[in-house]
Amino acid sequence: MSIRVLPPDIANKIAAGEVVERPANVVKELVENALDAGATEVRVEIQHGGQRLIRVADNGCGIPADEVELAFQHHATSKVASVDDLFAVRTLGFRGEALPSIAAVSRVTMLTRPREQAVGVEIRLAGGRVEHKRPAAAPAGTVVTVEDLFFNTPARRKFLRTVATETGLIAEIVTHYALAYPDRRFTLTGDGRTVLQTPGTGELRDVLLAVYGLDVVKHLLMLDEPPDPDSGIRVHGAIGGPALHRANRKYIVFFVNGRLVRNAMLTAAVEQAYQGVVPTGRHPFVVLKVEMAPEMLDVNVHPQKLEVRFARADEVFRVVQRAVRRLLVEEAPVHRYTRPVEPVGSPPSLPSEAPRLWPQESPSRAGPIPEQAGTSDWSPRSSEEPVHHTEASGAKLPPLRVLGQMMTTYIVCEGPDGLYLIDQHTAHERVLLERLRRQREQQAVPSQRLLNPLTVELTPQQMAVVEEHRQTLRRLGFEVEPFGGLTVLVRTLPDVLKHHPDPAAALAEVLDGAIYDRSGLSWEERLTIYAACRGAVKAGDPLTHEEMVELIRQLERTDLSRTCAHGRPTVVKLSQTQLEREFGRR
Repeated sequence: MSIRVLPPDIANKIAAGEVVERPANVVKELVENALDAGATEVRVEIQHGGQRLIRVADNGCGIPADEVELAFQHHATSKVASVDDLFAVRTLGFRGEALPSIAAVSRVTMLTRPREQAVGVEIRLAGGRVEHKRPAAAPAGTVVTVEDLFFNTPARRKFLRTVATETGLIAEIVTHYALAYPDRRFTLTGDGRTVLQTPGTGELRDVLLAVYGLDVVKHLLMLDEPPDPDSGIRVHGAIGGPALHRANRKYIVFFVNGRLVRNAMLTAAVEQAYQGVVPTGRHPFVVLKVEMAPEMLDVNVHPQKLEVRFARADEVFRVVQRAVRRLLVEEAPVHRYTRPVEPVGSPPSLPSEAPRLWPQESPSRAGPIPEQAGTSDWSPRSSEEPVHHTEASGAKLPPLRVLGQMMTTYIVCEGPDGLYLIDQHTAHERVLLERLRRQREQQAVPSQRLLNPLTVELTPQQMAVVEEHRQTLRRLGFEVEPFGGLTVLVRTLPDVLKHHPDPAAALAEVLDGAIYDRSGLSWEERLTIYAACRGAVKAGDPLTHEEMVELIRQLERTDLSRTCAHGRPTVVKLSQTQLEREFGRR
């Protein structure tokens, strides 16, 4: 096979693929250019999830007319003059690839005018080729309009997700930069609707309020550490108190020298600081800004500039971990938690449960289990009466006798061949999930109408899911309708959530779980799973003996009773042989 030089149009499309994978990448690059241009106001407009149109307008410094065409050439930049500049980058953009990469796979129109020039200039490109350039009236600043993204690379469009998902990813990008630059005013509109608007007051709390609402902000602690005397590293931002935590790491956000980054070391530093503060399996809510000398940072390690490399990573870890931990201890005293005792030598057929931490919030009862079960023929059993299963099957539990509750988390049972510990949350989650699936198939999910409709503030991503999947939510018992901006009106909830102490939080967590679940399951299945999870009793909920007996009865009748929907075990067994060995009887 002969070696040949690729034609320029093919080479440009390949290069564009490293920078522009989806509409959110375009928005990110254009917003960064606007911020580097000194803009105090950035307006982003999108249509059809950014596939049809992306427009980013700013009031920055603008581009001189004689440099406009140069801006669309590869490796043309005003931000790097020498090799040394690469090791002390002080801007968000510096590679000189963004505009030419975007222009290579779309139709781009730029209207720009520096303040010192009386007339602006308009340039239009299609597939990287200039179609026209002419003088034009324009406000000071720059407006970049990107239309028909991937019109000349249709194969790329096949990899894009739904309009709601792409809109959510764009909203996430704009939200993150609004948090990083609270002194700039950001506006995002999607298909004519205002998705996000920040005040530009310079106060991070004001941006957090605009993005996440009062229910989140009231649990936040503002962090503002002076620079570390040894390294000069400064850490500031906002961190969630013990009562604010999430099911995934999507709400752990880092900015390093104003740049949005992903970094496993920073995540580890934060999660170590929160050790013992949030329940096991939960993650903190953190918006953290780290500032250091540019020479301590290598930002040239990722085509999309999402990753960085630290010259003194151990020092960065120490400063971040210490700053977060100090604020948690001083402003939100850490509760003392008790770790459960792990059983010795669990059988290989049943995976051992990882150590659990007691939740720091007050118990949030999900309602009496018999009532949730809907079993009208229920009657209490005596403490000596074993609970029988309905059929003998290797996938189901043997007859068990409830002995009691341990650490308000585990139900202790005696079986024919040993001691069984049942995780009350994962067990109830499995029971509710199987019931919801059956009800969903029969199109008969029972719901509870609220006496007073509930107004709930959502994030842009949550709102996108509500708008696209309202019928799916309705089939699952959620009657939700838009109520202006990012607010929705909740009229009904599925029965499994009717006893939840905070219906607004329950809805938000169901949506978040479905959004960030990467299992590949359908939206309906993901929403079902997380509704069951949020409706189940929690670790820390005290149960009566009758409630425990009823839960074990339900679990025995449930297929796949050994694990919850997320694969965590519901049961850990200590066999009679193991017990006898530990007590020296063998």
